[in-house]
Amino acid sequence: MLICILCGNADYDSIHETDDDQEYYCNAMRMTKIPSEATMRQRMDDMGETLKDTLKPILREATVNLFKYFNVNPTALENGYVPVDIDVSPFINEKCHNEGISKTYKLKDGYAPIFAYIGTEGYLLACELREGKQHCQKDTPAFLKEVIELARKITDKPLLVRLDSGNDAAENIGIFMEKCYSGDSIHFIVKRNIRKENPAEWLENFREVCTNVSNPREGKSVYIGETFRDVIYKVDNKDEEKTVGIRTIYEITERLSDHDGQCYVEPKVECNMYSVNVDFNDEEIIELYHNYGEMEQFHSEIKTDMNCEQLPSGKFNTNELVLELIQLAYNMLRLIGQTSLSLDDVSIPLKRPVKRRRLRTVLERVIMAPGFIKKHIFSSYIY
Repeated sequence: MLICILCGNADYDSIHETDDDQEYYCNAMRMTKIPSEATMRQRMDDMGETLKDTLKPILREATVNLFKYFNVNPTALENGYVPVDIDVSPFINEKCHNEGISKTYKLKDGYAPIFAYIGTEGYLLACELREGKQHCQKDTPAFLKEVIELARKITDKPLLVRLDSGNDAAENIGIFMEKCYSGDSIHFIVKRNIRKENPAEWLENFREVCTNVSNPREGKSVYIGETFRDVIYKVDNKDEEKTVGIRTIYEITERLSDHDGQCYVEPKVECNMYSVNVDFNDEEIIELYHNYGEMEQFHSEIKTDMNCEQLPSGKFNTNELVLELIQLAYNMLRLIGQTSLSLDDVSIPLKRPVKRRRLRTVLERVIMAPGFIKKHIFSSYIY
């Protein structure tokens, strides 16, 4: 199955692409025989049943070993923090009755897997397949702990974990704070979910005290500042609650008119707030969170470049195994792309300085590069 994914197809029938070159693929993958489509389907279903108990820890460790073997050090941001970006990205599978398919938050049928990327290169640290209807916060605390543990096997630099408003929960903040209390350098930026709070009320609260007010255009005002709020969380494995004061950055935008000068009947107020435990200034934190959106490019590469949005099996456990293999293949392709940046490779010329290559470029220029195998048979004669 890994061969199919590395060639940009996560389907069982794509194994037939190896029919004409079975000897090559067997040597490359150290196999005696390439399985048929039916055999591969059956074996994947069997392995999917034992994924959580045996295979998942092995595949997680395989990713860590891949990084260690090739001396991969995830690149930090300019401020020295290594970003760890976590988010849910739906796999839309409409008109499909596979196990676990249900309505996602985008109101389309599919799965709702969660991904965790590390470094500015976007290496995939961990992923987890979820039913489409599952809320993004459900099971996330356990996933967070696993992600932090895996990250610490790869780098000892300070981490900056970024989460969107769907994961604005006291339990998540409690995990980060407990790590900090234990001496681990874990920092976070979590966008606040203001839920049913009124943005206009926040504006009235901060209008008089805010000192950082800008007017990008006539009829638009932006208020930026900080406040503090108490967060109460439960300590793991203890019947104990802790209260911690969390620094909260706010960015409130008031629009009296649109960009054409047309006045609104009532002002439009937009409020963005971020819970943080880093000592950067307000604008830097807002910019750091905006850069979190770069993760959408990584999602896109998995869905489109690798063509992995449509998972092949009707069984949830098997598709979960496929997603784990997708993670391994993704990191291999990312590693090839990053390594090629430091090589004088005429097959992938650089038109301008870049920090990483899209996986589509790696697939088209490296994995799918045309070639042929030529054999020479020498006969020995006895005189």
